[in-house]
Amino acid sequence: MGKVDCRFGILIAISVVAAPVALAQLKIGVIDSQRAILETAEIKKAQSELEAQFKPRQDRIEQLQKELQAINDQLQKGQGKLTPAAERDLQLQGQRKQRDLQRATEDLQSDVDARRNEILARVQRQMVEIVRKLAEEKGLDVVLDANDMIYFKPALDLTAEATAAYDKAHPVK
Repeated sequence: MGKVDCRFGILIAISVVAAPVALAQLKIGVIDSQRAILETAEIKKAQSELEAQFKPRQDRIEQLQKELQAINDQLQKGQGKLTPAAERDLQLQGQRKQRDLQRATEDLQSDVDARRNEILARVQRQMVEIVRKLAEEKGLDVVLDANDMIYFKPALDLTAEATAAYDKAHPVK
């Protein structure tokens, strides 16, 4: 289901939910769940920790890039001056460095993605509970994600409250 389809589905769902309510007014809240999660102190700390944790590997990748560039520079400067054996040796060194660089880059990206997804999934589960509690405290009937909305009044936005409540419930150590 695409974004547009999802939005209309939400509108239909609201009207179905609202119909039996009759004269009572439906109380709605809106949250930008992505922003609420990314602005938590826990995610900000996790981002710093991930950068520190993977910095040595990132530094190694940068070193491999420099070494590969140096080999390519040698090949260009030595064009016509190098013996065929020396040129072939440099080309083989370059191919090995390129493979090492590609492997290191893919491994790093895979590890970073896995760790980030693990953290985000945990924080997302906890944020759902925070939003549920906020909704109950405010007597809301429905909380919708701002990312699926075409328009909503800013007064309905619970994003900052949700982030603050999350940080209070899950303080960074």
